[in-house]
Parts: sequence; structure tokens; C-alpha cells
Amino acid sequence: MLATATPTRESLSATTGLNAQIVSVAVELAPNKFSIAEIAERVIAESPEGANIPVHHIAKLTGVKTVYHRDEGQDTSDLAVAAAKTALSRAGLEISDVDLLIFAAASQDLIEPATSHIVSAKLGGEQIPVFDVKNACNSFLNGVQVANAFIRSGMYRTILVVSGEAPSIAIRWNNRDRAQFLESFAGFSMSDAGAAMVLRVTTEPDRGVLAMGFTAASDHWNVGTLGSGGSRAPRDVEATYFNMDGRSLAEAFLSLGPHLLNETLQSAGLAWRDFAFIGMHQVAAPYMNRICRILKVPQDQIIETIQDYGNMTSISFPLQLSLAMESGRVKPGDKFAFIGFAGGISTGLGVFQL
Repeated sequence: MLATATPTRESLSATTGLNAQIVSVAVELAPNKFSIAEIAERVIAESPEGANIPVHHIAKLTGVKTVYHRDEGQDTSDLAVAAAKTALSRAGLEISDVDLLIFAAASQDLIEPATSHIVSAKLGGEQIPVFDVKNACNSFLNGVQVANAFIRSGMYRTILVVSGEAPSIAIRWNNRDRAQFLESFAGFSMSDAGAAMVLRVTTEPDRGVLAMGFTAASDHWNVGTLGSGGSRAPRDVEATYFNMDGRSLAEAFLSLGPHLLNETLQSAGLAWRDFAFIGMHQVAAPYMNRICRILKVPQDQIIETIQDYGNMTSISFPLQLSLAMESGRVKPGDKFAFIGFAGGISTGLGVFQL
């Protein structure tokens, strides 16, 4: 737990200069670890004989070596709850100390109700306000954005942001041909996991969320989709699988350029070299060099997780922060940043100080 100056609940409405500090973070990896070779073998085994499925592309185009999958019947809320219990313990808190719970993920247990209700019930929460935030792989970062705004406004004192991701349920194992395999490609390198973060009010000016900025190019929404459960395909089995043009998605992100990142850094009076580390949502290792070059981000400051953990969807941020804290790469008082990319498409930058 990180030390922080915390005003009382009664004084919040009269307090100025409030900041949202990250008190603790935790990640719960799904229990089943597979090599990409094992993933490729299963695709071949479940696809029709002679389908000519180029499974070697999975490792070659993504650089992923291992992924994590949930147990059968394990819900996204189960992964989120496991991480939440660890984060609360690290913060020295109980669920009763939480003023607001936000479930922020691309995945969900059900269309209705919000998964945050299920997480709160499993944690034993009583009369805690809850809601979900959903924006593909930027969901967790947007959840922190919302929590930061609430804490700075004085509305809430302690907020628990949780996530549970289970993209493995949307993997198409049986591919009729090469074209279908390429459409479903995104799922093979994704991992299941849970994450949680405790944010708490502080009056220390140099702690917590220093700056956040987001933008979107929503005309690219159809580059990557998972249609299951929506009004467009309520009962279409084909909509339960990923459908994504990875090359077009990458080009759409790169077309946004570094403008948002530079503006957010300038608003905080910072440069990339001011950070102990830089987190970045990662989809494919071979793209990392090009992305960093176009965005003018020093690659040696990036914590690369794509190879060993796969595409962690919205959990990239808490995973990389957790790894940085465990290794001592970031310590109390250090600054760090996180660059988010998400289908839709959107991008964002968060600047923080522990």
C-alpha cells in the first residue's frame, strides 16, 4: 500500500486540489497456459482436413509465445473478483471501504445486468454504487479516467476499478479455409485475465493521475468486430467469433499520429524521458518498432508483454504496471505513462505518478 494524505468523507465537498492516487494494483492470469504451438495444433486438429490453414502465421505475425485461457465455466466476473481481492488486501481495505465499483472491460458475463453488479455481489458488497465502462481494449484506461474525474470532483473517496477479460470464448477453432482463418486471426493471440486497481483521494499535488487525453476515429468501427449479443446479430452463431482486418486496424491507429500524445504530455509539462517506464497496449511484437518510431516513443522504455502474455485486451495497463512495480522498475514518487489503443478505434494517453 502506498502512503497518501486522505481527507475525511465529510471534508470532501469543501476540499480543493484533490487528486486520484493509485493505491494498489493486481492481476489474475487465467489458469491455463498454452504455447502458440499448442494453439496452432488445436486449430489444425479442429479444422477440416485439407483446409490449408496457415497456422504458422500466428507466431510469425504476432510474436506471441504463450497465452492464458480460462477454465470452462469460469466467468469474467470470477477473474475480476480474484484480482479485486488481492488489490483490496494490498491496499489494506475491505469491500465495505469502497465508495464506487467500476467494471471496465471488453468482456462481460451477461448483456444484462451490468457485470459490475455480479462482481460486487461476489465480493460481498452492500449498497455500493456500480456500473460498467466498455471501450474495447481501452476499457480499463477509460475506467481509470472516470474514477479520476469522480475523485477530483469530491463525489467519491475510494474507487475500485476491476476488469475481467475472456476473449478465448470467441476463438474460432474450426476454420473452413485460409480466408476464414485470417478473419478470425485476432483471437488466437489473446489471453484471459482479471485485474483490479484501487484509487483513493489524496491532497498531495504530485501524486496520482497527472494528465489524461483521448481521441477516436470512429469511422473505422467496422475494421474489427465481435457481434454476438447485439441488435445486429442477436442469434447469429457466426457473430460469436472475432472478425478483424488486422492490417487495416494497425494502419488506422498509425494514421492518428502522435498529436494527441504530444498535446497530453505538453499539458503535463513532461517529455517521454521523464518516465520510469511507458506502458503500451500491444497486439503484435513485429509492429512495436514501427509504432514507436511513428509516435516518437522511446522503445527502450516500453515494457513488452505481448510475447509472454499475449494480447491482454484491456488488462495490458494493469499487467504492465504490476510487472514494473514487482521488478522495482517504478517506485513511489516515479512517473509513468500508458498509451492505449482500442478497436472502434480510439487511442489515449494516461500520465501518472506513484
